[in-house]
Amino acid sequence: MHDDRSLVEGRLKRVLDERIRPAVYPASVPLDIAVWNAPGEPVPVADGLAATPEPTEVGARWGAPWGTSWFRVTGTVPAQWAGRTVEAVLDLGFDENMPGFQCEGLVYRPDGTPVKGLNPRNQWVRIAAPAKGGEEVCLHIEAASNPVILDYHPFLPTQLGDKETAGSEPQYRLERMDLAVFDETVWQLVVDLEVLGELMRELPEDSGRRYEILRAVDRALDAVDLQDVNGSAAAARAALEGVLAAPAHDSAHRVSAVGHAHIDSAWLWPLRETVRKVARTTSNMTALLDDEPDFVFAMSQAQQWAWIKEHRPEVWAKVKKAVADGRFVPAGGMWVESDTNMPGSEAMARQFVHGKRFFLEEFGVENDEAWLPDTFGFAAGLPQIIKAAGSKWLLTQKISWSQTNKFPHHTFQWEGIDGTRIFTHFPPVDTYNCSMKGSEIAHAARNFKDKGVARHSLAPTGWGDGGGGTTREMIAKAARMRDLEGSATVNWETPAAFFEKAEAEYPNAPVWVGELYLELHRATLTSQAGTKQGNRRSEHLLREAELWAATAAVRAGFPYPYEDLDRIWKTVLLHQFHDILPGSSIAWVHREARATYAAVAADLDAIITAAQRALAGDGASTLVFNSAPHTRAGVPAGGAALPLAAGESAIAVRADGGYLLDNGLLRVEIDARGLVVSAYDIAAGRETVAPGAAANLPQLHADFPNMWDAWDVDEFYRHSVTDLTDVAEVVPCDGASVRVVRRFGSSRLTQVLTLAPGERRLDIDTEVDWHETEKFLKLAFPLDVHAERYASETQFGHFHRPTHTNTSWEAAKFEACNHRFLHIEEPGWGVALVNDSTYGHDVTRAVRDTDAGTTTTVRVSLLRAPRFPDPETDQGVHRFRHALVPGAGIVDAVREGYRINLPERRVTGAADAVAPLVAVADDAVVVTAVKLADDGSGDVVIRFHEAHGGRARTTLTLGFEAGSIAVTDLLERPLDGVLAPERDGAVLTVALRPFELVTLRVARA
Repeated sequence: MHDDRSLVEGRLKRVLDERIRPAVYPASVPLDIAVWNAPGEPVPVADGLAATPEPTEVGARWGAPWGTSWFRVTGTVPAQWAGRTVEAVLDLGFDENMPGFQCEGLVYRPDGTPVKGLNPRNQWVRIAAPAKGGEEVCLHIEAASNPVILDYHPFLPTQLGDKETAGSEPQYRLERMDLAVFDETVWQLVVDLEVLGELMRELPEDSGRRYEILRAVDRALDAVDLQDVNGSAAAARAALEGVLAAPAHDSAHRVSAVGHAHIDSAWLWPLRETVRKVARTTSNMTALLDDEPDFVFAMSQAQQWAWIKEHRPEVWAKVKKAVADGRFVPAGGMWVESDTNMPGSEAMARQFVHGKRFFLEEFGVENDEAWLPDTFGFAAGLPQIIKAAGSKWLLTQKISWSQTNKFPHHTFQWEGIDGTRIFTHFPPVDTYNCSMKGSEIAHAARNFKDKGVARHSLAPTGWGDGGGGTTREMIAKAARMRDLEGSATVNWETPAAFFEKAEAEYPNAPVWVGELYLELHRATLTSQAGTKQGNRRSEHLLREAELWAATAAVRAGFPYPYEDLDRIWKTVLLHQFHDILPGSSIAWVHREARATYAAVAADLDAIITAAQRALAGDGASTLVFNSAPHTRAGVPAGGAALPLAAGESAIAVRADGGYLLDNGLLRVEIDARGLVVSAYDIAAGRETVAPGAAANLPQLHADFPNMWDAWDVDEFYRHSVTDLTDVAEVVPCDGASVRVVRRFGSSRLTQVLTLAPGERRLDIDTEVDWHETEKFLKLAFPLDVHAERYASETQFGHFHRPTHTNTSWEAAKFEACNHRFLHIEEPGWGVALVNDSTYGHDVTRAVRDTDAGTTTTVRVSLLRAPRFPDPETDQGVHRFRHALVPGAGIVDAVREGYRINLPERRVTGAADAVAPLVAVADDAVVVTAVKLADDGSGDVVIRFHEAHGGRARTTLTLGFEAGSIAVTDLLERPLDGVLAPERDGAVLTVALRPFELVTLRVARA
């Protein structure tokens, strides 16, 4: 037989595009259109419905950037359509390639009942089936004219990302507003041909099944009368029945489809628009659930559920019913799909606390899975947090984006720093926006790396990022692939049903130890420094507020601010969403974030001040409050005391310029360039700075990645560097401090280097007035330390990364994340570098020609200047604090990391001391939270962990009359079968494994 494969495939494409798809709506009449443009921000639904619109027409331009237009469409179903299925086709000016990234709408009936959402892949509204001729139609559309930020030429700088700079030019043109007859037979034929055509192209060219489908498609196209598609569609479908009925092979890969709409809580749109995106998407999904009995939809991010409840009660009612029916599934158990690299220990825990508690309180649903399809890599401390929250599974897709190395598993056990293992799945479909294309399902089957020992994978199905969700076309395709020869089988299932099957079939899944590093989007550790600084400071202010409010409640009857703390925590958690904290959202988002963080700081400072005043009493004595988990200058951790007298530091002029700082513990030399050329540990007789090198060296790189400007820094940025050694000023100031001023480009960098009395650290306060574009600013510390690995703080501990690049896996980690400290060590002596608000860094090693010694260079990342999606990223003044700690062990790194983030507070009062609610006898055990239980019982909750990576056996002394004590999960629920610590009065004895996390709930007697 002659090979006419390409001929038939070409025929299929043209006939579908030009004849069959247009015949889905064989008859139509225009609707009458009127519009009212809401002034300013969106108005309540009732106001939009009540407004008086002005007549408009198809072809009219509408929609200033970020505006809202309320369209009213009216018409009458023609009498001759009686008995037919009638739909409204409402095209606001959509580009079907941009679902979620341009204009969208939510359709209402005149009584305010939501009907469904409109987006580029969902332009229809069912009017009647069957219709009655002559019935009147009236619909209202709340249409959002969100501008296109990520266009066909992506990453171009644009002012559209903030309503303050976006202008008022209409963004869209009305394309179609019709009543139309919907021919379901033709629509079903379209789906038949799409499924078979897509499957056919994925089968091997020598496959008999491929040619069976080819011949059936050819016969079906022969049966189509191109002048009467509607009259011949049934005959064409009949020609396909045989190939569609052929069952899948027993060995076929099994895909669990989960209806899904990954909705970024903010990204190329502001937070307020996400509220409406969620309403539009959930309206679509509840309508689809009514029509499709097999369909299951899952939605994560408790914040988004809370938005519906608060802002769209009419949508919430439908969602609650669908949840009760078991088909609209709360997923993930987190407040938002957060970044997991940068959030601190308590914040990461509270993502689960607030997320899981919302679903439990609203629906009685306990989530067993963490659902993070789009998060940019996963910190090594996360597995035990998932477990401590009462969950056991993790799903993500993003690791498939890695540029260098392909991850070796799709289903595996992920082991964290403490040894906790979490059953984890990466969907081999390689997208969290699966649309049920044959190419996607075939890719999932081919790509699945665990063939032979497992056969299940998951496909999150629906338009996402900007929302939209699953469509009726996707459901129809899945129905045909439920049991279809040549294809993987597809069934709608909940996430829990998938994980139960996958875990049961793969009891000996392979293990991956340590972080799940995404070899992409590394610059998100640095972009939008103001947002990152706001997050870090909010986390530590929350620690202080809970600690002092709890202490004051126990000691002085202070009213514990449950509601305020709950509200503030949720605000901070929201801003840890994986496009806010990473700095990859539009200017509007980060402008609002900075204002929000300022308000959070004011609220928390007020709580802290009030609690400390209650503890200090009225008087004139100065009391020092220490909220860090370690004793500091005689003040106990979590307590307060009178200040001790400080020691002294000396400053002298160096012979060849610059200054010498000396406090008896360290001797630091700063040369005439303002660079640290020596940091000598006097007790150890050890130099910190590598020979011939200078530390505290600002370095500037060109920074123009190939793609994803705010997200990416590509390895080639290191090919050229400018050392910022020119100096405008090096002068002494404020005792044993040196002030250094540099100017470069259009920017100014000012530093104050201080050697504190009695401390083995050099404090470095940096202010940058930043006005560069597409540049990357780092601060380098070349250290005379031979180390093959270094420690990086993460949630509830730290983990090690190599300093070498032996393999492509190590080389790919050229920019990585830390929290408060980095630590580099030779046996017996190490160096820590701590910070108050930075995350990105790199560590490299080199062997010197002069003495064959090893220089290990640590560089912290300060600022970037990408132009997309925010063309003014980080322009302006920024302040950073770092400290170099020579002679530091891990214990010192942990302690100094907390110190720089939790400065002491001085309060005048009558008291001479405030005893802590809990005292720990071993610095290896770090308390991360002291608070009152969230249920208002008054119980004291204490969370702590082993922080040094070894075993610890120590005592905790309670500073209040205690009743019962229980070990709990993160949600403060007692753990079955876990005994409370040994107790002798107020003294508890605890034994911890390396990095083990424990939460105690202590009733007050």
